[in-house]
Amino acid sequence: MKRIVLIDDNQINLTLLWHLVKKIEGYEAVNFLDPVEALAWCKENEADLIIVDYMMPQMDGIEFITQFLSFSKELKIPILMVTANDQSDIRYKALEVGATDFLNKPIDKTEFTIRVRNLLALQSSQKKLANQTLWLKDEVLKATQEIRSREQEIIFRLTKAAEYRDPETGGHIKRMAHYSRHIAMQLGMSAEEQHLILEAAPMHDIGKVGIPDSILLKPGKLDPLEFEIMKEHAQYGYDILNGSQSRLMQLGAEIALSHHEKYDGSGYPNGLKDDAISIYGRIIAVADVFDALTSERPYKKAWSIDDATGFLRENSGTHFDRTCVYAFLQDMNEVLSIKEKFKDSN
Repeated sequence: MKRIVLIDDNQINLTLLWHLVKKIEGYEAVNFLDPVEALAWCKENEADLIIVDYMMPQMDGIEFITQFLSFSKELKIPILMVTANDQSDIRYKALEVGATDFLNKPIDKTEFTIRVRNLLALQSSQKKLANQTLWLKDEVLKATQEIRSREQEIIFRLTKAAEYRDPETGGHIKRMAHYSRHIAMQLGMSAEEQHLILEAAPMHDIGKVGIPDSILLKPGKLDPLEFEIMKEHAQYGYDILNGSQSRLMQLGAEIALSHHEKYDGSGYPNGLKDDAISIYGRIIAVADVFDALTSERPYKKAWSIDDATGFLRENSGTHFDRTCVYAFLQDMNEVLSIKEKFKDSN
């Protein structure tokens, strides 16, 4: 049953209103002689229409409307003020503070009924519109989640393809991605940006699919010519991911191109310097190098945590952005937790 709240300090007037409302099918009247009690009831219950008198001893109608809307404005419940006062300034004030409509006493029963029905129809339409808006919002969210799931699947398959050719492990991919999110969080980036960098970071070396096996899988140190060819993987990765409408793919392209740039301008492929390097590339550089240093490979032993963090500090401001290094080192307990959680499998 839908409810209409009636507020009038005069019992006779209140009874009259009750009888008029009673004739409206599908609605029941909730009566109050005390506007303070009515306000307390409205805080705990939902009404479909408020009909309130203007002249009341404890709180006049305008004050009631003001307080009522302070906690229920978003509900858009229509309010009809009824008063014996025909002064235009009262009418203007009532409408100004939020009254939907206005009636003067003595009440014309026919006019009252028509206005009440119109206001109830307005309320019903607004509820339907609100429900439709929520439904559309839910449908958009479902569609967005579906698109994101497809993007995640594409990224998974791309990184899986790269893993088949890259001697680095899946554990490295997961660790450096979580290290990157850790840095983003310490830098104060939004939750959305943190999540994006977590998902995009695994694509940083996707361009290695374009590097010949003789170079990519070489166990020893690369000669100068081989290293020049290896450096091309940054541009390859960018070319693979660039041009997508997906923000995630765009970020992946940005990371692939910039994660080997160095803060002093000595990196590759474009020799960018300082803030000209994408912040995401600067973050990945710290995460990627730290994990590479602290991971065992067929051609090297793992560095200790102290030696690896010392390397980051020593190269802060040259290879790495100082701010990103500081952010990474802010919570080493989290770093060690990530390292432990995503161990390389045997």
